[in-house]
Amino acid sequence: MSVVQERAPVNTPGGTRSPRPGTGRIRRRGVGERPNVLGGLGALIWLLVVAVPLYALLIATVQRGENYVPEGPLAPPSDPTLGNYATAVEKGLLGFVWNTALVTVAVVVLVVVLAATTSFAIVRSRRRLTDAAFRMFLLGLAIPSQAVIIPVYLIIVRLGLYDSLTAIVLPTAAFALPVCVLILVGSMRDISEELYEAMALDGAGSVRAFLWLVVPMSRSGLSTVAVYSALQAWNGFLFPLILTQSADKRLITMGLFEFQGEYRVDVPGLLTAVVLSTVPLFVIYLVARRSLADGLMGVGGK
Repeated sequence: MSVVQERAPVNTPGGTRSPRPGTGRIRRRGVGERPNVLGGLGALIWLLVVAVPLYALLIATVQRGENYVPEGPLAPPSDPTLGNYATAVEKGLLGFVWNTALVTVAVVVLVVVLAATTSFAIVRSRRRLTDAAFRMFLLGLAIPSQAVIIPVYLIIVRLGLYDSLTAIVLPTAAFALPVCVLILVGSMRDISEELYEAMALDGAGSVRAFLWLVVPMSRSGLSTVAVYSALQAWNGFLFPLILTQSADKRLITMGLFEFQGEYRVDVPGLLTAVVLSTVPLFVIYLVARRSLADGLMGVGGK
């Protein structure tokens, strides 16, 4: 909506003269006089890019396996069914979801506690050792998990944790920590020094300042860290593949193999399991989307 300034004449002792620029009444030009056709076309194209795959995913969950290929992925099902959801439950999807939920909660708790305390020490300490530790965390951003999977496997075996959920929790949390520390350091650096001085005048030590000042004022960063680490744990594939082998220790990413046979793939059943497995993440995103955006804005700090 554009704004046009309409300046009224000004009465002065010497007569009537025009007002100075920037003064006068503001008249708003009507909405829709110059529509942004190019922007609307771009929004429509983006809507199709998002909506078509989502439609294909959802419509496949009510198609029968024998009709999926002949009818095509975008055709409305001629004989819709909810049997794919029942089949997904029969193949142990709920057990995979439970294992994944346990791993996700454990990873989130570990990452939030360790990243918050580490970031507080990095921001408040003036020692060279903490600066070196922060650089080590930043170095971890450049190390992919695939490059060190063999040493991780050997460590897990030596610790006697192989084929357990703990074997998935520990490396997942370790590889999520560098990004989470970077986010929280940027968030905690935005807290003014005057607030720390006020807490010190009240007799608060480091622990009390952390609990009563830093944690409440870093809620957006903590929410970002929690959502990010939850995504890493929920969608993780490499560590469950290498560090577990029992059927009762499978996570969702490994459980999806149950819908793949030796000679065929149950595409509707597989996509149904994918839809069901994304529901918890979708709920988490809806709850924490605003805090997630606010926390990412603080990455990098001052």
